[in-house]
Amino acid sequence: MRRAKKANWISVCELDDIVPDTGVCVLVCGEQVAVFRLSGGGLHAIGNVDPVSGASVLARGIVGNLGGQVVVASPIHKQHFDLRTGACLESPGVGVRAWPVRCEGCTVQVRYDTA
Repeated sequence: MRRAKKANWISVCELDDIVPDTGVCVLVCGEQVAVFRLSGGGLHAIGNVDPVSGASVLARGIVGNLGGQVVVASPIHKQHFDLRTGACLESPGVGVRAWPVRCEGCTVQVRYDTA
């Protein structure tokens, strides 16, 4: 019998810790996660490690809009990663994990699953 996964939310920072249209790096269950706050109020979270360079830099990338998609440009080679899905726009099949994120009161939380 397969055991259902349990969703857990972990508080990672305060909303005011993230300047609009920038990101911060947080640690969730030993994994680096880049959490972005958009000026329109949206939050997104993706893996922080750039799969092309291997560097932990995506939280420091430039947030923008490319063809109607909200993206972050990697500071290393400038690939664009969709903040909703984690997919790399320039390289199909390359991407990072997208994490569920929410704001509870003034606290930003990221969801992780356990067995």
